[in-house]
Amino acid sequence: MKFKSILLKIVLLLISTFSFSQVEQTKTVNLMGSVFQITLVDSDSISTHQNINKAILEIERIENLISEWRPQTQISKVNQNAGIKPVQVDKEVFELTKKAIWFSEISNGAFDISIIAMDKIWKFDGTMEKLPSKKAIRNSIINVNYKNIVLDSINSTIFLSKKGMKIGFGSIGKGYAADKARKLLQESGIKAGIINAAGDIAAWGTQINGNPWRIGVNNPLETGETIEILEFSGNNAVTTSGNYEKYVEINNKRYSHIINPKTGYPSTELISVTIIGPNAEMCNGFSTSIMVLGLKKGIKLINRFPDYQYIIITNKENIIKK
Repeated sequence: MKFKSILLKIVLLLISTFSFSQVEQTKTVNLMGSVFQITLVDSDSISTHQNINKAILEIERIENLISEWRPQTQISKVNQNAGIKPVQVDKEVFELTKKAIWFSEISNGAFDISIIAMDKIWKFDGTMEKLPSKKAIRNSIINVNYKNIVLDSINSTIFLSKKGMKIGFGSIGKGYAADKARKLLQESGIKAGIINAAGDIAAWGTQINGNPWRIGVNNPLETGETIEILEFSGNNAVTTSGNYEKYVEINNKRYSHIINPKTGYPSTELISVTIIGPNAEMCNGFSTSIMVLGLKKGIKLINRFPDYQYIIITNKENIIKK
């Protein structure tokens, strides 16, 4: 549904020294096809190292359930059996798919995990010189429709009722993984940390010196600048979706890599959407949905969920915050 970029940066003084019998350490690792940064405040260096590895294993576990690129995963088996038969999946996979369909329903189809079946007629590598034909765009979304995802809660099965369909969790998977890693570490007694899943961030507690975590939201209009510094203590999350790193310009109009799954056309009204709230998976779903819905419909949607705030930049370079 979108190519996630690292649109956020953690503004931290990363320390690896003893202070009040604690240390703060960070590890950067490639997971789920992206760069993850895991920062923990723990009792000592050995424990911190062990708990960071525990988080890595949890993220790898999730990837081995939901990756559509690994042929042995449950989601790959669902895709392989599209139009053929239902596939039984773990409750965790079933519930994540159910949540994705919920996002589709509340966004009236602006969010759709079946969009990965879309024919790749839009090119964002510099080679595209003219718009695809209207017929090509119509044909590109033939296999995209969340209403053709059939869930059976009794048997815990997922069935893609149309051959050629596929589903994937690029839109909420990293946020979900960040949330799950945070939960695991909290249950293990880790009082503070940040899971930065390629820009989808789940944080809890405070820095080692007691100050809030400080997270800068990048300004897509000015390279190297931020439009907001967020201060987090306790359970918080933030994600950003944007159109300013992968796009094509044709006849002086910019077309984003974020595609409307109902029309096959790229979103054009918004430059970026940052969502702040307690849950990274939810932030993911909202930021993607709003990029497609546009400003008016997007704000109407997010205002139904008072635990979540937004920073939206329009294509007219207006910044709207809540």
